Amino acid sequence: MSKTRRNRNWYGMMDKDGFIRRSWMKNQGFPDHAFDGRPVIGICNTWSELTPCNSGLRDLAEAVKRGVWEAGGFPVEFPVMSLGETQMKPTAMLFRNLLAMDVEESIRAYGIDGAVLLGGCDKTTPGQLMGAASVDLPTIVVSSGPMLNGKWKGKDLGSGTDVRKFATAVKAGEMTLKDFMDTESGMSRSKGVCMTMGTASTMSSLVEAMGMALPTNGALPAVDARRAALAHMTGNRIVDMVKEDLKISDIMTKENFENAIIANAALGGSTNAVVHLLALAGRIGIDLSLDDFEVGTEIPLLVNCMPSGKYLMEDFCYAGGVPAVLQELKDNLRSAKTVLGGDISAYYEEAECYNRDVIYSLPSPLKPAAGLRVLRGNLAPNGAIVKPSAASDNLLEHTGPAYVFENIEDLKANIDRDDLPVNKDTILVLKGCGPKGYPGMPEVGDMPIPAKLVKQGVRDMVRVSDARMSGTAFGTVILHVAPEANVGGPLALVESGDMICVSVSDGSLELLVEEAVLEERRKHWSPEPPHYERGYAKLYIDTVLQADKGADLNFLVGKDTRPVTRESH
Repeated sequence: MSKTRRNRNWYGMMDKDGFIRRSWMKNQGFPDHAFDGRPVIGICNTWSELTPCNSGLRDLAEAVKRGVWEAGGFPVEFPVMSLGETQMKPTAMLFRNLLAMDVEESIRAYGIDGAVLLGGCDKTTPGQLMGAASVDLPTIVVSSGPMLNGKWKGKDLGSGTDVRKFATAVKAGEMTLKDFMDTESGMSRSKGVCMTMGTASTMSSLVEAMGMALPTNGALPAVDARRAALAHMTGNRIVDMVKEDLKISDIMTKENFENAIIANAALGGSTNAVVHLLALAGRIGIDLSLDDFEVGTEIPLLVNCMPSGKYLMEDFCYAGGVPAVLQELKDNLRSAKTVLGGDISAYYEEAECYNRDVIYSLPSPLKPAAGLRVLRGNLAPNGAIVKPSAASDNLLEHTGPAYVFENIEDLKANIDRDDLPVNKDTILVLKGCGPKGYPGMPEVGDMPIPAKLVKQGVRDMVRVSDARMSGTAFGTVILHVAPEANVGGPLALVESGDMICVSVSDGSLELLVEEAVLEERRKHWSPEPPHYERGYAKLYIDTVLQADKGADLNFLVGKDTRPVTRESH
């Protein structure tokens, strides 16, 4: 028995405590030799029927177990909180850090030597990685995979993206309510996450680009047999990682974070990647800030997937997936270690593209310089972000009058008023939707276009908020304004009629109001009372960091790798 493995202190002791732990585990039918010191692998599963994205993870867990047993390990599956992005109120993001706590404490408290993280839906992948990073055992990710393409009347449908387009078309009188409702069943045809390049598919692709999952993890459809085979091979690999003592901190270096930022630009990935990567870096101890996202600014858009293009994740998979994109980016990528033990180049050195209408080449991209842009100015002293690849080019340099919604209730009550004093040049501003304000920083930053303007043919406007937006969303939307309104950031002081200047080329977001006027307004400002006074939500509101710091809880930043020495018996 290896003296270096954690499980020795749980299952290797020939005393009362060892007896109790082995004996209780044996009531599940595990034989004596399962406790002979072989690597114990925890399979951290976020399966739930309330998280449809992750509803296939029961089957993937079984595939992982087969791989672990085959490689000489001992697999043990355990559940953690599951975050259903489409199902949870007020927002799944409120609970990302709670999931991270669940994962961290489960991994620390149980006698496992390594972990396989099974997730998929938007917040599960980053939440699991954050928790695992704070314990820093050998760890690897298997994502649930995207759904098959949506289908309706012979056309492909993209979850999230087409829903928004159809809802606007109904508002404009261009689509009947019956047709809109008929698309519902054809939209989600199989288990899996959004088949657009939303946050879930973005994160599964980025963990591949960061070397935290095996090649092809990002795009294989959830129901493709090759994903089960990938899970099996992941079970093989985690056993070897334990033997090699290859930990998260050995893999997730600054170089791998930079590779993720570069890949995100080429993928047309979600803006949510920013807040998740910042939080994850904080757990690892990597000095990552909004400024580091500039490494992706000049990277062109290569992947023609919704919402920045026209295809879907199934098409992306068949065109070559993430390995083909990394092959195009190889001269921009940093040398970095992966879960395979070697360099990231092993992920793409034999990769090919099979459809240039889905994955463009670097010399002839779909769109140049498409990476996320960080904006700063007196309206966002600590930064805000915008996604040029999903925006309207003519609005990336824009000055216009603000129309302010003080909170989400104000927006919902008034956005479709016939007398709303807005035009196509108006900049919509939404307050009270940051980490503390909502709470949880919901995906409402892509405010709907007012009904009166939709009827005039307007399909995009500049929108500014302290909220996030779904990775499936599109438009000229400025997000994550920091500090948020509810902590007294400048956003709190904006009034309807104020002029705002946006310049993506200059990276600026300016409120064109005299400082003296703002100071006078500040004297009369007070925050909204908190929405929660008890439980986890209160803990969250009291301790959550701002968006530019990843919106983690302040006491969770960093890690604790000390061995657990106190006994429970």
